[in-house]
Amino acid sequence: MKIILTHEVSGLGAAGDVVDVKDGYARNYLVPRGFAIRWTKGGEKDVAQIRRARKIHEIATIEQANEIKAQLEGVKVKLAVRSGDAGRLFGSVTQSDVASAIKAAGGPDVDKRRVELGSPIKTLGAHQVSVRLHADVVAKLGVEVIAA
Repeated sequence: MKIILTHEVSGLGAAGDVVDVKDGYARNYLVPRGFAIRWTKGGEKDVAQIRRARKIHEIATIEQANEIKAQLEGVKVKLAVRSGDAGRLFGSVTQSDVASAIKAAGGPDVDKRRVELGSPIKTLGAHQVSVRLHADVVAKLGVEVIAA
C-alpha cells in the first residue's frame, strides 16, 4: 500500500515521503496513529505542504546538528518524578518529559519526536537517552531521574 508519511518514522522515512508498506502495517499502525495518510493523486498536493512544514522544523546541515549536539551533551538533565518506596515510578518517563526537562535545564529546544528512549524509564537513577538531530548525528544524553 502506498502511503504519505506525515511524521518521521524511524527506519521508514521522513515527513512528506511517499513509501510502500504492507497493508496491515499501514492500516493498523501508521494511519490510526496519525503517522501517515493514504496516497491518492490528490494527495500529491499534501506532500508539497508537508515538505514545506518539514523544512521549517528541520535542522538543515550537519554542522548545525553538531553544534546542537555539543550543547545537549553539556547539559545536566534532572527529572523529578513521583515514585514508590522501592524506587519504581508511578507510570514512566515519556519523550515529552525528557524534551521539557532539557529545555528547563537550559538546553536547546528539542522536538519530542527526536528523543529516543531505549526502553521505558520506570526506575529512579541515571539513564541514557538518544536525541536524533540529523540522519547522521545522534546526541547521547544522560538523564538523572530523582524522586519528587
